[in-house]
Amino acid sequence: MTGVSIRTVHDVAGLGAVSAYFGEVWRTPRTAPPYPAEVLHSLVHAGGAVHAAYDGERLAGACVAVFGPPGSGEVYSLVAAAEPGLGPLVKQAQRDWALGLGARTMRWTFDPLVARNARFNLAKLGAVGTEYVVDFYGPMRDGVNDGDESDRLTVTWDLVSPGALVGPYDPGERGAAPATHRAPDGATLARRDLADLHVWCRVPDDAVKLRAADPALALRWRRAVREVFTEAFGQGFRATGMSRDGWYTLTRENDEEGTV
Repeated sequence: MTGVSIRTVHDVAGLGAVSAYFGEVWRTPRTAPPYPAEVLHSLVHAGGAVHAAYDGERLAGACVAVFGPPGSGEVYSLVAAAEPGLGPLVKQAQRDWALGLGARTMRWTFDPLVARNARFNLAKLGAVGTEYVVDFYGPMRDGVNDGDESDRLTVTWDLVSPGALVGPYDPGERGAAPATHRAPDGATLARRDLADLHVWCRVPDDAVKLRAADPALALRWRRAVREVFTEAFGQGFRATGMSRDGWYTLTRENDEEGTV
């Protein structure tokens, strides 16, 4: 993109700006950013990386990653945020850095109720949801997550061969599958095909706005989606896609079909 550059950040001032940026994204007090500058500095000193996207000289995105256990060939992305259109550039910079140091996979977590993030991670990057964790962080006090339970979906991204790992399936298959769960809005929440190879689960149109407007309803959605995911993951499914209309596809690991 014209005028946009991605750089690794090492200096105290730059790391302070990244810390403040994360505070703005997660709506925390200036005195309590989610990732303090001194913590970012320590992570960089330990061999991790902070990448930042600049539109001209204006900070417009950032991400932080560290290496996993010795010999694992894995990088763990702690946090990433970017303005619209810059997300792929930020993740690509992170991927290039990790590959240059010998990593083969990257893991991170995100809120499974946020459909736009699910679509970016699963459909655009081709990562796969490999673990569902209930209340991962415990109570959170930032302006985005306050009042909710912090369930997270862990995704694993193949850095060597990024992109969709499975082929497309017939969208009509979802509509023909029997409903298994009812959503808080009264409509169908989840469907499972008769072959027991796919589960589809719907999420709210905009979970962040819903949480701000009606925390109790958002929590009901959280627990309803949790029930579907924990049951399916316990049976060997994983999250392989997110459709444009807000439906996850969960696929058994031995199934070679895919998602939209």
